Amino acid sequence: MTVAEKRERLRQIIREKSFSAGGDFRLASGTGSSFYFDLKKTVFDPEGATLVADVLFEAIRHDAVEQVGGLEIGAVPIATAVAIRSWPERPIRAFFVRKEAKGHGTNNLIDGQYQDGGQTILFEDVTTTGGSVMKAVNAVRARGGTVAKIVTIVDRLEGAKANLAKAGVELVAIFTKDDFAA
Repeated sequence: MTVAEKRERLRQIIREKSFSAGGDFRLASGTGSSFYFDLKKTVFDPEGATLVADVLFEAIRHDAVEQVGGLEIGAVPIATAVAIRSWPERPIRAFFVRKEAKGHGTNNLIDGQYQDGGQTILFEDVTTTGGSVMKAVNAVRARGGTVAKIVTIVDRLEGAKANLAKAGVELVAIFTKDDFAA
C-alpha cells in the first residue's frame, strides 16, 4: 500500500470510528461545536494505530529529531506507535508530558524516553486553538529542548496554526476538518 493509499484508508477509519456530526459538543478549548473528533477510537484500533504510525513516521522520516512526544493522553498512543514503527529503520524515542507533575516519586512532568535539550517533534490527535499542545511545548522548552514542529492528525481550523506560529512553532496537519465534510 502506498503512503497515499494509507492516508486515504486512515481518513476512512477516522470518518467511520472517530467523527461525529450534528450534535452539541464541548471542546477542550471551552468552545462548543456541532462536530467532534474522538481520535482515541482510531488510535486504539489495530488497523488505525498501524496507519497512524506509518503516515506520521513518513511525515517526520527526514526530520533531524530523535524524540517524539506530546501531551497526555491523546499523544501517548500516537508517540508510542511512531516509536515502534521507527525501529529498526530510524529509531526515534517517545515520551509524554503530563498535564501536571506526578506529585510522588521523581515528580516528573515529562516521562518516557525524553532527553533534555534535544530536538523534538510533538504530536496531537486533534488541534483546535493550540492551547493544549502549548503545555507540552512549554514543558520541552523548560528542559532546554527545541520543538521542531507539531504534527496533528486533524486540525479543526480554529486558529491553532496561527496561534502556534506566534509561539514560534509550525503546525503540520495530516488532515483538516474539511477532509471529513459530508
